[in-house]
Amino acid sequence: MNNEQPIIVGLDIGTTKIAVIAGRKNEFGKLEILGFGKANSNGVKHGQVLNIDETIKAIRTALENCFASNPNLDIKEVYVGIAGHHIKSLQTRGDIVRQATDEEISQREIDQLISDQYKTYIPAGDQIIDVIPQEFTVDNFQNIPNPIGYGGVKIGANFHIITGDKNAIRNINRSVEKSGLYTKDLVLQPLASSSAVMGQEDLEAGVAIVDIGGGTTDLAVFYEGILKHTAVIPFAGENITNDIKTGLGVLKTQAEQMKVQFGSALANEAKANAYITIPGLRGMPAKEISVKNLANIIQARMSEIMDFVTYHLKQVGLDNKALNGGVVLTGGGSQLRHLIQLTEYVTGLPARIGFPNEHLAAGHIEELAKPTYSTCIGLILKGYDDYEHNRKQFEREYKKVEVPQGLKKNEVPEEEMETDDEVIIQDSVKQRKGLSNFWGKFKDGIIDLFKEEEDKHL
Repeated sequence: MNNEQPIIVGLDIGTTKIAVIAGRKNEFGKLEILGFGKANSNGVKHGQVLNIDETIKAIRTALENCFASNPNLDIKEVYVGIAGHHIKSLQTRGDIVRQATDEEISQREIDQLISDQYKTYIPAGDQIIDVIPQEFTVDNFQNIPNPIGYGGVKIGANFHIITGDKNAIRNINRSVEKSGLYTKDLVLQPLASSSAVMGQEDLEAGVAIVDIGGGTTDLAVFYEGILKHTAVIPFAGENITNDIKTGLGVLKTQAEQMKVQFGSALANEAKANAYITIPGLRGMPAKEISVKNLANIIQARMSEIMDFVTYHLKQVGLDNKALNGGVVLTGGGSQLRHLIQLTEYVTGLPARIGFPNEHLAAGHIEELAKPTYSTCIGLILKGYDDYEHNRKQFEREYKKVEVPQGLKKNEVPEEEMETDDEVIIQDSVKQRKGLSNFWGKFKDGIIDLFKEEEDKHL
């Protein structure tokens, strides 16, 4: 077990769920997950914290669940994701004339160049979240990815600056602090998701990472190894659920279950003669809902989201086949049936689903490799990037913490499970696997109920 590395914790404050994942790199540079907890989120709308008290409750519940999965963990600092429609980005240029021109360019000079960009003028009420260098120049040499070790008089770079609303940032920081944690860094969610699902070859080929969450769809575009564009689109899974609720006249929980269980992003692929039976409210007759109508509603909203993606790609001149890696879909919303086909049709680019197992060590529970946790795992990777480049202070004394049995793949016969804690966690894993059939059973139960009701009335 590699105890030379720090344990880094990602906290994803989403619109539908809050997730806490603690991880540490093993000797092969892969992430071992040491703790995992989640909770339903109530205080967040479209990626922004609106109700601080509700958000604190949800963060604490997720933390408790994380400690339940591994009681040996000690969590003080977290990397937190940020999204929301208030996020903006701008391009700037910066240069410095070097003092010691007879020496090679050092990391210190690059850090100086980056920190100068934090003085860039931005509108009052906004705050700089991140400054990302794109390509460097040294004297007359252009497009240098990493200028350390070069010699020259003048060093410059183009920068991608990400800004956000001060109040929105304050609300996140407050929620985290009042939950008894410290925000080590705020990371733009599309960048976190990208690092979790993207390999080196994707970066070179050029890709658009589209993270479809509950409240926002986050976009990050990479081309020739450089981050070209980021955007937060204010439509996502929650909008689809609300469209279903309004369009079909059902409850929100029913709309969500129908979307997950029977939803499709392509109406042509939905069966024309398939119907879902929904119980009537308080003695009202049951509703028959056409699966095709459901798909029509989902397709309309999903096409709109993909139109936004195409619009942003056009903004940076990367819409017509320039991205050889195509579109990588991730986040909870990426699990919709036929979404790949719809994405390819709307954007004209090849598409695939991005799973965060690119950087995960083998042998973890399947739940963690779902696209839903891309942001959270990406936050841990961002922490490691800071650690490896000495950007932030990390403790030097690391506690020995093993990967708990409950987060390992269930290959052990149940008789061999030893402690009560482990058995409880095993059960929760089994429950999660059984959830997929929940709606089918639920529907059968409803049909039986109606039969009983009819018998009574006869």
